[in-house]
Amino acid sequence: MPVIPHKHPMPSQDPAVRAHNFNEVATGYTAEIAVEEAKRCLNCKNKPCVAGCPVGIDIPAFMAKIKEGDFEGAYDVISAFSSLPAVCGRVCPQETQCESKCTLGIKFEPVGIGRLERFAADTHNANVCDSAVRPAPNGHKVAVVGSGPSGLTCAGDLARKGYKVTVFEALHTAGGVLVYGIPEFRLPKTIVAREVEGLKRLGVDIETNVVVGRTLTVDELFADGYEAVFIGSGAGLPNFMGIPGESLKGVYSANEFLTRSNLMKAYRDHSDTPIMKGGKVAVVGGGNVAMDAARTALRLGAEKVYIVYRRSMTELPARREEVEHAEEEGIDFRLLCNPVEVLGYHNPDDRRDPKNGCVTGIKCIKMELGEPDERGRRRPVPVAGSEFVLDVDTVVISIGTSPNPLIKSTVKGLEVNKHGGIIVNEDGLTSREGIYAGGDAVTGASTVISAMGAGKVAAKAIDEYIRKA
Repeated sequence: MPVIPHKHPMPSQDPAVRAHNFNEVATGYTAEIAVEEAKRCLNCKNKPCVAGCPVGIDIPAFMAKIKEGDFEGAYDVISAFSSLPAVCGRVCPQETQCESKCTLGIKFEPVGIGRLERFAADTHNANVCDSAVRPAPNGHKVAVVGSGPSGLTCAGDLARKGYKVTVFEALHTAGGVLVYGIPEFRLPKTIVAREVEGLKRLGVDIETNVVVGRTLTVDELFADGYEAVFIGSGAGLPNFMGIPGESLKGVYSANEFLTRSNLMKAYRDHSDTPIMKGGKVAVVGGGNVAMDAARTALRLGAEKVYIVYRRSMTELPARREEVEHAEEEGIDFRLLCNPVEVLGYHNPDDRRDPKNGCVTGIKCIKMELGEPDERGRRRPVPVAGSEFVLDVDTVVISIGTSPNPLIKSTVKGLEVNKHGGIIVNEDGLTSREGIYAGGDAVTGASTVISAMGAGKVAAKAIDEYIRKA
C-alpha cells in the first residue's frame, strides 16, 4: 500500500466566518478520515513517538485501535496515560513533541497524532456516559494547590490509588489556565468541565475560592491531616516591558485580557465585565498566548489587530498552526519590530477630559537579527533612527509570565530560583519534606502536556513517600 505523504487536512470553519465568533475553529476528523490517517502509522517497533510524549502515551497502540475501528479501545489506551485526552488533542504542541519523533516524518509529513487523540476523546465523550467507580479508600489524605493541568493530573492519579484528594483553587471555577487562559475557539470550556466532573466521580473534592497562602496556608493543610501537598499553582504573574506608557488606560497584560474574556465571559453581549471591544489593537509578543490574545481581540470586534514581535517569522515561538490560523483571519504581523513607548492622549486644558490617559498609539523601532544569544536564537538589534508609530487604541503585553510569589512568601523553607520557580528534584520534591510541585509553578509558562507529565511524576512520588512513612 503506497504511503500517503501528507496529513489529512483538519476540517475547520471558514476564516471569514470564524473571525467573528467564538465557536471552535477546527471541527474534527470524521470516522472515515480518522481511520485513513491512522493507517499512515508505520507501527514502529521502537516507538520513537512515545519518547516525545511527556506522559508516555502508547501511540502506536491507540493508532492500531483506530485502524480497526475500535475507537473506544483507542480512548482506553490514551486514558491509561493521560487524564485530559480531549484537552491535549487540541492544545498540545505535537509538532515539537510526539510528531517530531514520528518515523514517517523523516521523508513525509508525520502522522496527525494530536488530531487522532482528539478524535478518540471526542468520540468517547459523545457516545459513552462515564460511570467511574471510586477505588476503595486507603485512609490517606493529600492536598493539591491549583486545578490546572498539573494539579488535575496529580489529583486523578492519586484518587485512582485510593487517596482522599482535595484540590484547592483560587478562582471560582476549576481548570486553571485551561479556563482562564485558552480561548473558547481553541478549547471549549464544556470539555474542561467534563474532565473535572470525571475527577469528582473518582472522589476528588474541589474547593474553589480558596487562596492558599491567604485563606489558609500550606502548614495549616498539614495540621488538618493532609500527609502531602502538591503545588500546581501555575504562573499567573504577568511580565511587562518596563517602557514608558505601560500604565495608560487601554494597556493590558495578556493574562488579564484573556481572563476577562475567557473566564469572566466579557465577550458576551451585556456582560458586566469591561473589556476592549472595537478599535485598533497591538499585541506585543510572538507566543501562543499572543496569538490567543490577537485572535480574541479580533472576535471582540477590533477593526485592526497587529502582532508586534522583535524577531522574524522563523523565530516565532507560537505553534505553526496557530500562526497560520491568525494569518488566515487577517492578523497583521509586524515582525522585526520592538515597542519603545506606549503613547497616550493628554489635554492640558481640561484635566477632566475622559480621553486623558488613554492609549493613542505605540512607538516601535525596527530590529535586525545579530549573533545568536545563549539559547541559540539570533539576538535582535535595534536599527538606529527607524522608529515609527502604530495608531492603536489598545495594547496587550504578551511577553511571558512568572510563578505567583504568594506560595513562596508564605511557605517557610521553600527554595525558589531567580525567576521565582519552585526548585524540585526529579520526583517533584521541593526543599520541604512532604511538599511536591510541578507545572508552571516550577518551570514558568510551559505546555499543558508538560505540566501533566510533572503531575504524574509527583503523584507517583507522593504515593511512594506516604507508603514508606
